Amino acid sequence: MSWLRRLALIALCLGVALGQARATETKRPNVLFIAIDDLNDWVSCLGGHPQVSTPNIDRLAKRGVLFTNAHCQAPICNPSRVSLLTGVRPSTSGVYDLNQPLRSAPALKGAVTLPANFKAGGYHVLGRGKIYHGKPYADEWHDFEVRPDARNKQFRVKTISRLPKIRVRDFGPIDLPEEQFGDVINAQWAAESLQRDFGKPFFMAVGIRLPHVPLYAPQKYFDRHPVKGVTLPRIRPDDLADLPPAGIEITRYMDKTPLNHEAILKTKSWHEAVAAYLACTEFVDRCVGLMLDSLDKSAHANNTIVVLWSDHGWHLGEKQLWAKRSLWEESTRVPLILAGPGLAKGQCSRSVQLLDLYPTLAELCRLAKPPQTLEGHSLLPLLRQPSASWAHPAITTFHRNDHTVRSERWRYIRYANGDEELYDHSSDADEWHNLAKRLEYRPVIADLKSHLPKVNAPNAPSR
Repeated sequence: MSWLRRLALIALCLGVALGQARATETKRPNVLFIAIDDLNDWVSCLGGHPQVSTPNIDRLAKRGVLFTNAHCQAPICNPSRVSLLTGVRPSTSGVYDLNQPLRSAPALKGAVTLPANFKAGGYHVLGRGKIYHGKPYADEWHDFEVRPDARNKQFRVKTISRLPKIRVRDFGPIDLPEEQFGDVINAQWAAESLQRDFGKPFFMAVGIRLPHVPLYAPQKYFDRHPVKGVTLPRIRPDDLADLPPAGIEITRYMDKTPLNHEAILKTKSWHEAVAAYLACTEFVDRCVGLMLDSLDKSAHANNTIVVLWSDHGWHLGEKQLWAKRSLWEESTRVPLILAGPGLAKGQCSRSVQLLDLYPTLAELCRLAKPPQTLEGHSLLPLLRQPSASWAHPAITTFHRNDHTVRSERWRYIRYANGDEELYDHSSDADEWHNLAKRLEYRPVIADLKSHLPKVNAPNAPSR
């Protein structure tokens, strides 16, 4: 065989191999990964508040599977996000608080994060906004940028609410065009990027900062919620009466800040705070809509999985608590939606957790197994059939050895000092009645307790 024919044959083989590789790549779905900060169940499709309107999140929910009983791994930003992005529980990693960097945790040495795995798997990996709590690791992305949020200038100049010394936890309308809000800027960047051809599948992460404090949005979003007509959360004046000492201690955290229940009541600001959260949530929905509209018009419309999640919930007076940092439903429950090619449509009431996203996306996108053990479970059975059986409760950890186990019916809380709480969600969705001391529920507690983490790692190093 002449060298020319040999060269032609080699070229043909290379061409076939390249064509096969490209064909394989086109079969793998893209991922639009939308992370929302501090969004609780106050979205229309979850029914968390009767006056909220979130048509864009709702239409995404109708396209795929809406998990109505999804929970975070930690009710605070950094450990929740570290857990999701590594697939490792806070109790295993020792990352329990805000100032513990992922790469400083001995248990996570060598761990491959979700975006890094996508990058290693041949995806084009890009993002904007808050994905990590803090700056992203540049080596995990092809393109990532975090920009300052112009809305944060307001509380540094003059606060809006009546609470004294409120600063970053301020709330109310501000005179800033929505095009200058960081969330709109990031959503528009995503909308533009979705029109690109990357030549390979992409993983696009977009972090939406609201409704994290300060609860600022343009006036038009507040106009939809006149203060006098705002519906407040359902509460009981004696709700704390049956809490153990460790539970009471959790409700005292925000007392050390200007945003606490006593200050809200004293300044008669409850309606304004609720209106601000509703306005910011609807502003977030607007940002989601910008991305979905662009995706629908793009060449990627039929080959993109959309994942929408929040890192934890938020209290607005329930159990006399504000913000997050608790092991109750308002802190742990989060919106979670997966929609895309080959996935079912419907609602799923099984208890799932953000920890499940890493193994789920790894399976859907055929990523390599990372060196660390993924402690969640692939949601693929539920994404194929939302009513499928599911034997895994959701576990949330707040501080070392403080855990809650959430099944489809029950919430069990076990604090480090041995204090316990038990709530039956089939009859007590507000978690008003702590059943832990009633003898007839000891078998229930014993079953739920068996799911508590067996490892409670020491605190990872802080910054």
